[in-house]
Amino acid sequence: MLAKRIIPCLDVDKGRVVKGVQFFEHVDAGSVAECAKRYEQQGADELVFYDITASHEDRALTLDILKDASERVFMPLCVGGGIRTLDDIRVMLNSGADKVSINSAAVLNQNLIKEAALRFGSQCIVLAIDANRVMRDGKEFWEVYINGGRKPTGIAVMDWVKKARQDGAGEIVLNVMNADGTKAGYDLEMTAAVSDAVNFPVVASGGAGNPEDMFAVLTKGKADAALAASIFHFGNYTISQVKQFLNDRGVPVRQDFIERK
Repeated sequence: MLAKRIIPCLDVDKGRVVKGVQFFEHVDAGSVAECAKRYEQQGADELVFYDITASHEDRALTLDILKDASERVFMPLCVGGGIRTLDDIRVMLNSGADKVSINSAAVLNQNLIKEAALRFGSQCIVLAIDANRVMRDGKEFWEVYINGGRKPTGIAVMDWVKKARQDGAGEIVLNVMNADGTKAGYDLEMTAAVSDAVNFPVVASGGAGNPEDMFAVLTKGKADAALAASIFHFGNYTISQVKQFLNDRGVPVRQDFIERK
């Protein structure tokens, strides 16, 4: 069985790491370089960072942040925010990213994932989905949102997931907005449904409050990786502690999970 990954996420706004609740009410959580180095020392399997206002402000991701991080750490980097074209993807990969995460642009140009996978390979193309449980005509509807969670699209999450599979995406990051930043646990039902619908990795995001939540989403939620922010940024747990917890319960993780000094 493949090892499950533990991935810290850096939401970046104006060059600083921030964390909010359900995408809003952000507070400062430190510098990108400091956070990246700390998480690598703790044994993170990968680092994801999003320029969370790039799409909303209609601008490109800040490249100097990416370049600085890629020079300081050696774990894989996945970046997103403001990526709209094949040229944007090429620039990100040439600037140190191992993967690019595409959200809003994939909705606005629904050929982008397919074209990107053909040009650069599925292994580096990640579809990020900001999913929201909403009520429509008296029934619950799982809806895709864009622009940093500000704009509903009318697209059903499961329809979007199936299109991603057909278009050649290499990975999905599923961030359930209702759970984001609440520390109340991941959305196990939606994560399991998405995981069952595809034959490539699904990264669960939104709601991690403790190692038990990660255990649940990696087992009951069937996720291949668990992404978290708040519990790492504010010192509730280290990545090493989470990996030790998972290892003790039989979940396969990369074995150098003891915190490096």
